Amino acid sequence: MSDTATLTINGTTIDATFAEAFPMKATRLVITAHTPAWAMHAATSLTGFATSVIGCGCEAGIEATLSADATPDGRPGVAVLLFAVSSKELAKQIERRVGQCVLTCPTTAVYGGIFAETSRAPLSDRAPLGAALRFFGDGWQISKMLGTTRYWRVPVMDGEFVCEESALTVKAVGGGNLILLARHIDAALAAAEAAVAAMRRLPNVIMPFPGGVVRSGSKVGSKYKGASASTNDAFCPTLTGLSARSELSAEVGSVLEIVIDGLTDADVSAAMTAGMAAATGIGRAAGLLRISAGNYGGKLGPYHFHLRELAAGLAADLDGSHA
Repeated sequence: MSDTATLTINGTTIDATFAEAFPMKATRLVITAHTPAWAMHAATSLTGFATSVIGCGCEAGIEATLSADATPDGRPGVAVLLFAVSSKELAKQIERRVGQCVLTCPTTAVYGGIFAETSRAPLSDRAPLGAALRFFGDGWQISKMLGTTRYWRVPVMDGEFVCEESALTVKAVGGGNLILLARHIDAALAAAEAAVAAMRRLPNVIMPFPGGVVRSGSKVGSKYKGASASTNDAFCPTLTGLSARSELSAEVGSVLEIVIDGLTDADVSAAMTAGMAAATGIGRAAGLLRISAGNYGGKLGPYHFHLRELAAGLAADLDGSHA
């Protein structure tokens, strides 16, 4: 398909552009607890304030809830994914977040969730878990070897905190994205919520912003000294006709973005495709006018996810689609 050809799905135009994503380092942690609720309390706390590496140090989110038969200790659990720009930063974020949000939470334990024999992403390194947190035990902590894996048991007031010594990390991909342009906020929210729900059914990905959605899409740089990022005026409806960068027509009244981090580029591609399929189910009649994506001209990130390539199969499957 040529870049100049028009592609619409259910009346929604798919822009001839691509999302530009970047290499990151990532890990999966499995948090278990006495009940599903307490595992979720810990996971929610650990993944808080983790929307963007720009200001949060890492990007993190809940990947899945786990039944007792899918966890290392046979208790209910939650899998979380954490992404950072370097192995050093990822290790720092893991230690701080597990120490403050999981060690502190009643009945919890934590384990590495990346396994060398099944990982689809290139293995990177190991980040300390119990190897650092064990010192909270003030000398009362003990270690236990099961096979080739070391675990630490740290005495706490409700019993023991069990923590695997370290977690495997992998090379990963951050910054895949979809930009949804709608006639009004109700349509933008409906499309974004449908897209995020579809993406969350897939493994190995997170959408780190609140509810998986970001309204304050950014561009690199600013007119103000010291600011590394600023509002993406090209997609701000109130600046249509005012900003020379504006990409909006007068019909667009609301724009929302979804950012996707994944363990591999294939995971990000699958999530973006699922998101577009769900969003275009809303369609133009309900107010979703276009789907676009953010990039930097291909100069900053090696991963380029071309929307029309991802959407080509969707167009053939839906009534009213044409290319």
